[in-house]
Parts: sequence; structure tokens; C-alpha cells
Amino acid sequence: MPAVRKYRRDTSEVSCCLKYVIFGFNVMFWWLGLGIMAVGVWAWTEKDTFNNLSRLTNVALDPAFILILVGTVTFIIGFTGCVGALRENTCLLATYAIFLALLLLMEMAAGVLGFIFKDWIKSQATGGFQAFIIHYREDPDQQNLIDWIQEDWLQCCGIEGPKDWDRNNYFNCSSSDIGSREACGVPFSCCKRKPNEIIKNKQCGYDVRKPSYNFEVAKVIYEKGCIQAGEEWDDYPKSINAID
Repeated sequence: MPAVRKYRRDTSEVSCCLKYVIFGFNVMFWWLGLGIMAVGVWAWTEKDTFNNLSRLTNVALDPAFILILVGTVTFIIGFTGCVGALRENTCLLATYAIFLALLLLMEMAAGVLGFIFKDWIKSQATGGFQAFIIHYREDPDQQNLIDWIQEDWLQCCGIEGPKDWDRNNYFNCSSSDIGSREACGVPFSCCKRKPNEIIKNKQCGYDVRKPSYNFEVAKVIYEKGCIQAGEEWDDYPKSINAID
């Protein structure tokens, strides 16, 4: 009777090359998500938010919460892709593919909805920026965010202009009665950077909204509101494409 040769069937459902490519990329995303989440948790710990959740005036606009949320999602996606590829687990790989598909669909939906509901998004952005102005001195994360928007990103001041800073108790013109040195002024992030300036003057926005201010305001601070500046920033790539 002839000998029966047994062949070992390769049950691997993922090629070796693809397996380690997916594994390598997702290890990086895994650690990236963990790092982002750790920064958000650290920011909340520094502000003692965990012991006083009532300090969160608007959790959806809190930078630390956004970091925790983004870090958690990135960590979960990286985990499913990493372990799924390493263990050749089709269930985890399917979950990983579903997560990526959902993210792609959400990005496409956000683009379409952003175009359709542009006015609604503008009103929400206005409301969020107004909350930032009101609580400017109460939350250091929101303060740093609005300073970055005004000084580095859009180079603007307030929602529609510098007068919007009258909504803040420290910058309100009536605050001079209680001894606020910042009364009738604006934050330093509203000030235009001078040529060859190494260290920015943190008091450059003092008194700029007072009628008795001795200098030309337009040369000292940005007078354009951040909503208008944001719309111009969004329309700029479209105008470049139209020219091309």
C-alpha cells in the first residue's frame, strides 16, 4: 500500500508582509493615542477638574476633554489593528476596518454638512468663542487656545472686533471702578507683533479701547473679528483653486 503523504495546510489568513506592516503602523498609533490621552488627563489633573467637575463650563469646548476623546479613539483603533494583525484575529481586524470606514464616512459627512449648514456652524462657532471670552481668565487651557487663535492662527481680536472683550469681567470698561488694570483693554494676543520683537509685551493691550488712548489703535492691535478672519481663511484655498 503506497504511503500517504500528509500536507500541512496553511491556515494563515493574513500575509506575513501585510501582517507586520499593519502591526507596525498601529503600534505607533497605539502609543500616540495613549500619549494624547495622557496629556489630556494630565491637563485635567493640573486644573483639579476630577475633584471639581462643576468647573467645566462647556465640556465640548474644553481642550483637555478633546485630547482625552481623540486619544481614546486613537488608542482603541490602534489596539484593534495591532493585536488583530499580530494574532491574525479576523474579528479584531474586521472591527479595525469598521472603525476606519466609520471615520472616513464621518469625515465625508462633516464636509457635506459643513457646506449645507454653514450658517448654523457659524452661529455655533460664535457662541463657543463668546464662551471663551467670558471665561478667559477662569480656564488656562481655553485661555491658551484663544490666545493661539488670535495671535498665531487667524491674527484677529474678539468675535466681530475688539469691543467683544467687553463681555469679560476683567476687560469690561466698567471694571476700572473696581481697580482692574485690564479694564477697557484686550489680551496681549490681540496685539500686532512688532518687527524684531523677541519677547512680546504682555501689557500691550492695556487701555486700547479707551477714548483717551494716545496711539493709533489699528497699528497696535488687530481690529478684524475672528469670525470674519476664519471665513477668509476658509475661502482662501478656494480662491487659489479658482485662479488656477
